[in-house]
Amino acid sequence: MTDDLVVMLTAFNDEYKAVCERLADTKIVRHDKGTRFEIGTIRGTSRRVALSLTGKGTHAAAVLAERAIQHFCPVALIFVGVAGALWDTPLGDVVVATHVCAYHGGTSEDDGLKARPRVWEIAHEVSQVAQHVARTGEWARDTPPGTKAHFGVIAAGEIVQNSRLSAEARWIRDHYNDALAIEMEAAGVAQAGHLNGAPIAVVRGISDLADGTKSTSADRKWQPAAAANAAAFAVQLASDLINERELLAMDDNATQDPHGTVYNYATGPVGIQAGSVTGSTVWQNTSPVGPAATDFAAELATLRAELKRERSRGQLDNATYEAARNELDIADEALESPTAESKKTFLLALKRLGGLIGDLAGLAAKIAALITAAKGLS
Repeated sequence: MTDDLVVMLTAFNDEYKAVCERLADTKIVRHDKGTRFEIGTIRGTSRRVALSLTGKGTHAAAVLAERAIQHFCPVALIFVGVAGALWDTPLGDVVVATHVCAYHGGTSEDDGLKARPRVWEIAHEVSQVAQHVARTGEWARDTPPGTKAHFGVIAAGEIVQNSRLSAEARWIRDHYNDALAIEMEAAGVAQAGHLNGAPIAVVRGISDLADGTKSTSADRKWQPAAAANAAAFAVQLASDLINERELLAMDDNATQDPHGTVYNYATGPVGIQAGSVTGSTVWQNTSPVGPAATDFAAELATLRAELKRERSRGQLDNATYEAARNELDIADEALESPTAESKKTFLLALKRLGGLIGDLAGLAAKIAALITAAKGLS
């Protein structure tokens, strides 16, 4: 649908309300499978957020995250909510994921259970913006004094953790002792982002200490407070991510080359004053050529050849190579049908391709440039 907004997902209504209170002029958008999104602008800005409720658990979060990415093609997707603390992170403080760790992976052997975690690192550009948000402190203006943002690993599993003595608590302590917070949705969101080439962030307010002291009465006090603090950080992060995208787009659209030549492409009548124009080339009744033109079909063909070469060098395994080829097929097919829907399909295919080959810096940069160029298609 669009790529100039951020999607935010929450698991519970307290978390949803905390975000919604920071939005203005909301309207309902319905996905054709029944999911409801509220789209609004961040108060005091024109930057937009699409908000939806996933319910509890990794699986629901993964499905709705992928659905949101496919529907909106967003700047980023942020999961916002509350979590239990590990290592005594203070109640009400905010934890922003640097990595998401699915801690339930393992193999059972005769001498015990061996950890086999899956870990997703948050995209560098998202992490950079999030660190800037924390440094400036603007996000905390309407949070209680002393509220802080922490950066670290968030552990995600399928249980509510409320003990420091249980077997599960010992498992986490033994294998994931760098985690600052524990919750139940981030792994699904991280996997959806990875498979779709979409940057994600996870922002959690600490509502309990995961140490046996969690109770209904304590939750009634701390869950709304922690959700509000997480929403404050997440909304500021969303605003800054959109702003960052706008600045990058302005840089990409600048058509001045290193030698000072300015390319000015116009679609209507243009008057030229000969006395003030030097060294210029004018195209009349034809399409411009040069920096503003991109032959997407040719670029995709080049990417195919480079992918094949990387596989032959052992830089890509067969499964990744075949998945990348499939995304190129989807992109090629989308080019043949110049509609708004095909443009979205083309962009998503490129983003998924970028996610698949992110470790190959040169190819990833080429795909990023193609994505930027594709967003200029009418």
